[in-house]
Amino acid sequence: MPPLPSRALIATATALCLTAPLLPGIASAQASDTVRIRGTIVRVDAKTLVVQDRGGEVVSLARPADMTVSEVYPIKLSDIKRGSFIGTAAMPQADGSQKALEVVVFPEAARGTGEGHRPWDLLPQSTMTNATVADLAAAPKSVRGGQQLRLTYKGGEKIVVVTPDVPVVTFRPGTEALLVPGAKVLVNAQEKNGTPTALRVTAGRNGFAPPM
Repeated sequence: MPPLPSRALIATATALCLTAPLLPGIASAQASDTVRIRGTIVRVDAKTLVVQDRGGEVVSLARPADMTVSEVYPIKLSDIKRGSFIGTAAMPQADGSQKALEVVVFPEAARGTGEGHRPWDLLPQSTMTNATVADLAAAPKSVRGGQQLRLTYKGGEKIVVVTPDVPVVTFRPGTEALLVPGAKVLVNAQEKNGTPTALRVTAGRNGFAPPM
């Protein structure tokens, strides 16, 4: 099936992303103009990136020469330390805490990226908190083997519970070798001069899917 026009997809997704931060290191596009496309690479060449998104639509994006590629890879829950700067997508809980859906541990060079708490588009009503781990404790007894994190950011703090099955990842600069058909990706895209354009691709290796 040929790629479907992606302008409508970008226009629709923009409404979900107006208040969401960019992922670490994403280039200069405004958050209100940038959307995230989560899916699988169908085809890629020097000028085009074709992705099937998680809803099944095939999206064709221009691939500029300066498109950034990052590799996301799993680490352990125990790699989260006091003082780590993390980003976590989570679901608000009735007691005011947040239940993590995933955790990204930022490299030190990316400390402070997108600091704060805001809506996110991973799931309906989900949030994103980019903050410093002020304290760690064992999760409540109902979450055996998990961690409870107290996160602080300018203007506030959040308590986040991370269950043992939640993906914990970090990232590093990626290479062209990651951009192959079948690779799971998170693409930050923007319409430029009327053409949907990939700004950054965060890709997993050997079928690993970016959980953000």
